[in-house]
Amino acid sequence: MNFGIIIIGDEILSGRREDKHLAKTIALFAERGLQLAYADYVGDSPERITATLKRAFASGDVVFSFGGIGATPDDHTRQCAAAALQRPLVLHPQAKLLIQERMQDIAREKGLPYEPDRDDNLHRLNMGVFPEGAGIIPNPYNKIPGFSCAGEGGGFVHFVPGFPVMAWPMVESVLDTKYTAHFRRDAWQENSIIVFGAMEASLTPLMERIEEAHAVKVFSLPSVDHPEYGRHIELGVKGEPAVVQVAYVELVEALRAMQIPLGPEVVRK
Repeated sequence: MNFGIIIIGDEILSGRREDKHLAKTIALFAERGLQLAYADYVGDSPERITATLKRAFASGDVVFSFGGIGATPDDHTRQCAAAALQRPLVLHPQAKLLIQERMQDIAREKGLPYEPDRDDNLHRLNMGVFPEGAGIIPNPYNKIPGFSCAGEGGGFVHFVPGFPVMAWPMVESVLDTKYTAHFRRDAWQENSIIVFGAMEASLTPLMERIEEAHAVKVFSLPSVDHPEYGRHIELGVKGEPAVVQVAYVELVEALRAMQIPLGPEVVRK
C-alpha cells in the first residue's frame, strides 16, 4: 500500500508560512515502519485541488490532505472533495453534534448563553458539511472534526486541518485505528557507505546488479560541498533487514574490488 500527502494553501507556496507537515508525517510514518511515497503541494485554486483529489481517489492509495477544510471563503477543500467524487455536500449528523458541543463550550468559557440559531453559530455548522458518505475524524484539540472519503478507484483520502496542533494527533489516530496491519516496525533498514572519487555513472551497473539480485532498493546521494567529506557519494541499500545485510556486504565487496576509496558506514533503522 502506498501512502501520500496533499498540502493545501497559498501561504505555503508564497513562503508566508513554512510547511511543517512533510517532515512530521515522515516521522509519524517512520515510527510505525511506514514510508511516504509522495507529497503534493497545491495552492488555493479549486480547479487544481479538485484535480489533485481526483487523482488521489483514483490511485488506490491512502492519502492525508492537510488544510482548507474550514468555512471561510478561501477554504475550498470540502467543496473540491465533493466535486472530485461527484457527490453532494451534506451536513454530517455527528459532526453537527460535535460542532454544537464546541459552540456550547465557547459560550460557557465566556460566561455567555448558548444561542444555536445565531448567524455565526449557524455558519460554523458549515465545517461539518462533507461529501455524502464521509466518515469523521475526531479532533481532540477543539472537537471540530475532519473527514474521510473513499473513491471508486480505491483511493482513501483523510482530510485534516492545516493547524499542526490539530492535524498531527488526527493523523496518528487514523493510522493507529485503520492501518495497523500495515505497520512494519523494525522491518526496514538502510545500510550505506561514503564513497570517494567515483562518478554515479560508473556505479550504476553495480547498483542495477544489486537490485536485480536482491529484493532491495539501491540509492546514491551525491554531495559536492559536504563540510566533513567534501565531494562524495553516499551509496547504500534499503529494505528488509535480513536482505539488506546480504546485499550490503555484496555492495561493499564490489566497491573494494573496484579499488574505490571508502569512508564511514551508516546504518539507519
